[in-house]
Amino acid sequence: MAGQTRRKVTIGEIADEAGVSNATVSKVLNGRSDVSAATRARVQEIMDRHHYQRRRPRRRGGLVDLVMNELDSLWSIEIIRGAQETLAEAGIGMVLSAVHGTSSGTGEWLEQIATRRSDGAILVVSDLTPRQRARLAAVKVPFVLVDPIGTVEAGVPTIGATNWAGAVSAVEHLIGLGHRRIAHLAGPRQLLCSRARADGYRAAMERAELTVPEGWLRFGEFNDRSGHGELSRLLDETAAAGQPLPTAVFAASDLQAFGAYTALRERGLRIPEDISVVGFDDLPVTRWSHPTLTTVRQPLHDMAAMAARTLVRLIDGEEVDLPRVELSTRLVERESTAPPGPAG
Repeated sequence: MAGQTRRKVTIGEIADEAGVSNATVSKVLNGRSDVSAATRARVQEIMDRHHYQRRRPRRRGGLVDLVMNELDSLWSIEIIRGAQETLAEAGIGMVLSAVHGTSSGTGEWLEQIATRRSDGAILVVSDLTPRQRARLAAVKVPFVLVDPIGTVEAGVPTIGATNWAGAVSAVEHLIGLGHRRIAHLAGPRQLLCSRARADGYRAAMERAELTVPEGWLRFGEFNDRSGHGELSRLLDETAAAGQPLPTAVFAASDLQAFGAYTALRERGLRIPEDISVVGFDDLPVTRWSHPTLTTVRQPLHDMAAMAARTLVRLIDGEEVDLPRVELSTRLVERESTAPPGPAG
């Protein structure tokens, strides 16, 4: 860096000269305590010698875009609440955009972000293409992904949940109650979270040396209509083949679980006396259903809040230490699960 003191140096150049990471330099700039005194002194000396001046944070009072596939589901409401509350505390407004589908489509939302010069964007279940990422970089809009559809490039800030572990806990709960015939209503096949939950289901079944009959793992959509339709077909096909029905169903979302409730009641089957049901998400309505739903709590509000906090840090020019964060899921036991009945 000799001879470069007349121009503005970057955090990366300071990190290279000090022999530390960019994140460590950022910690020194932000007064974090988890840096040794010797490292702090070395980094500070280099910054002083090169007259480094931290980029001033953007003025509060700006706007952040929250881009989602849909805005009318209970799942979406929890995400919206978490993001809005956190951004409001930071003095930042929020604009909602819906892309209506599993793909970000034509990218109209992207041009709207560029037009209104948003300070940043939270992208929820959006399939971000290289072209769209390049466009965000060109207009200098930092972004954070929440629960993305596909594989994410290294270094892109991403907030998710422990989907695989959550699914394992759900199935192991049922196995612990004595269930051996367990079906799974999965979400959309193309979503990473759906595949992770399906893989967790398979892993728990294999660990218990239980087989999954043909057609008992069914990919669908995260809604009650899909849960109702897929379970109805599963039950009809199993009965037509003269095979025993499942004694338990693990649904990849609470809404699918409620669709399963309807399918079971239409056939005169009781929950949990005849068939136990487990969901995934722990939406507020699960505590009001009859019976109340055993489910895996996915911290949707917390995921959105962390995404918002991460975005605020990016807007303020800070480095993000952990680009990929997965928040813990946990099983919440309620009334919809019980040991299998005499016929089980």
